[in-house]
Amino acid sequence: MSNIFEFRRELVDEYAAFSRSFTRIGVQDIRDAVDAEYARQRYWPEPLIQVNPNYKRAQTVEQLVAEGLLHPRCADIFRNGQGASLQLFQHQQESLVKSRVGQGYVVTTGTGSGKSLSFFIPIFDRILREKDIDPRPRTRAIVIYPMNALANSQLEEVGKFLDRFGEGHSPIRVARYTGQEKTHERVAIAENPPDILLTNFMMLELILTRYEEVDRRVVEHCEGLPFLVLDELHTYRGRQGADVALLVRRLRERFQARDMVCIGTSATMSSAGSADDRKAVVAGVASTLFGQAMPRENVIGETLERVTDPTLSLAAIRTRLGHRLAQGRHAWRTTQDFASDPLAVWVELNLGLDMPEGGRPERARPISLSAAAERLAADAGVGVDAARDGLMGFFEAAQHVQAPDGRALFAFKLHQFISGPDKVLCTLEPVGKRLVTLDAQRFAPGRHDQRVLLYAAHFCRDCGQEYHPVWRHERQAPQFLPREIDDTSAESGDEASPGFLAPRREGQDFQGEVTDFPDAWVDTSRDQPVLKPQYRANAPVEVRVDARGHPGVGEPFWFIPGKFRFCVNCGTLHEATGRDIHRLASLSGEGRSSATTVITLSLLRQLYARQSPAAGVPDVRKLLGFTDNRQDAALQAGHFNDFLFLLLLRAGLVGGLRAHQGALTEDNLPDAVFQALGFGGTDPASSPSTCATRSCWAWRSRRRKRRCGLCWATGSCTTCARAGATTTPTSTNCAS
Repeated sequence: MSNIFEFRRELVDEYAAFSRSFTRIGVQDIRDAVDAEYARQRYWPEPLIQVNPNYKRAQTVEQLVAEGLLHPRCADIFRNGQGASLQLFQHQQESLVKSRVGQGYVVTTGTGSGKSLSFFIPIFDRILREKDIDPRPRTRAIVIYPMNALANSQLEEVGKFLDRFGEGHSPIRVARYTGQEKTHERVAIAENPPDILLTNFMMLELILTRYEEVDRRVVEHCEGLPFLVLDELHTYRGRQGADVALLVRRLRERFQARDMVCIGTSATMSSAGSADDRKAVVAGVASTLFGQAMPRENVIGETLERVTDPTLSLAAIRTRLGHRLAQGRHAWRTTQDFASDPLAVWVELNLGLDMPEGGRPERARPISLSAAAERLAADAGVGVDAARDGLMGFFEAAQHVQAPDGRALFAFKLHQFISGPDKVLCTLEPVGKRLVTLDAQRFAPGRHDQRVLLYAAHFCRDCGQEYHPVWRHERQAPQFLPREIDDTSAESGDEASPGFLAPRREGQDFQGEVTDFPDAWVDTSRDQPVLKPQYRANAPVEVRVDARGHPGVGEPFWFIPGKFRFCVNCGTLHEATGRDIHRLASLSGEGRSSATTVITLSLLRQLYARQSPAAGVPDVRKLLGFTDNRQDAALQAGHFNDFLFLLLLRAGLVGGLRAHQGALTEDNLPDAVFQALGFGGTDPASSPSTCATRSCWAWRSRRRKRRCGLCWATGSCTTCARAGATTTPTSTNCAS
């Protein structure tokens, strides 16, 4: 990747063009106000930057085994990809200490800090020690994940430590029981219980309540359960949190597990107040969920340490920053050179760590690149532009600096927030005088008359004419009040009718004459054309409305009763069925899924536009998506499947067109797409079936036999040497 900042700019520009493509605004004052908000990047602001902190390292697993703190077999299990003993972070070792004395705990450290090992290592140690005394198979730990995807991922990660022992020889058995398993897999778990069971709270609730032989045996194997783990503790809130809290209490009673050690993990649960205040909040939540007291001291947070020279303070390097930036070159011969670089020290102490006096280092809050450049410019005595260029160049070079063990010393994060624009609001005043704002509120701010109302503006998709959804109140105090565009049912006892207000201006096609209405609305069978009866209730009428919404005075408007049927400016006609939000555009018409698709496609396009890694070098280009909501995960997964299918199909069509000089016919289109997608090769991974010839179309359906595309012989094509093929062609042109 050449430049992450350029990468971000291209992504935002592409999304901005997509988001703005939904709306055409016809009037100048609204267009200017909206353009000004887009220009200051209101909906995709400047990114925030932050250096990944360095977690303090503790002892290796082998050292802990030598001290008797871990079972000897742990030294064989917990090794890295190079075969060396795993070195623990400080929070992982603190977790081991809590577990050894039978205390529950909650680990609240950042993403990628090895929270899973904070409970797997203590659990493995306890299981190995217990099996030395009593080797009878039973389940000694249950790990509950909020989503099956996490359970699947963790099963794979744990397998990396256990697979090296070979099938049937692993000292610890881990199994998944989430509802994805086939019958024989469930039976195998019931007959030979794993030491650790990975599941979700809904499945665990289910096997406790339904009386099936397999599930009942799985539950029986958990008697006296020593460990219960809730991963991603922050997801259990509201009613779901109450369900999980009750489930934990039922598990303790059903398993007769009075001494069950409860463990929780969470990247973020509280960010307000001091470190002790945050721990107190987490301890309170954990106590409620687990049904047992969780002391504040048992909330294990991050222990961070500096990468740069700890003897160098900001005051010590501040006078050297100007000269360092003037050099403009970012290269270091050794990690020691990097650690003593004044610019590296400044970046870590401003964007990586907060160093409170007398306290432990804490993760620094991310700030914008502009704010960081201004801070650096002030400390270095240089211009803001020079500071910005220096920071960007430093980040691009520093992310490739590695420690001797291969980990990145100074990886940084770029946080880009993107939100879809909502609505633009206006007062019912003349153009040039009316207030136009994108801030949702009821009354116009800063006016002497505090009762001036704001009305949402939606726009004709063809000409950009603005329309204001309103309620028309006619009894007692007549008034036009703002409404949501899809809100068409008045509250009980409120005699109000929905409709739209459109400013009346010179040059509009519609002037209120019968001949100005759509042809389908007009009855021309009489001497004088008249509106058909079914359309009279929806005919626009001219009204005057003031800034408070009172009729009779103020500016001229067309009031369109009921649904939006046709545009008074361009005459575009709409059917009566459907929602008005689909006829009129607000500032943004994209949904969450389509927005995610556009961002994903832009990211992938840029990733693969970069140079591929050299032969033998792992390709680290990847895209990960996260969500804390089970329903949203299911929605997005289905949407991405459709998205990928559509991309492949379009790619096949484009490839087929290129291979046939831009022209495809009904006869050659299937074959062209088939070849363009790579199905005509010998690679089994890209073959839709075992049929290897183009002339046989059996690959098109696995559910029923197809006829040969050339000879129409029943069964399989003889050219493919398929079993049961017909050898008597019905056409002399058949190659078989």
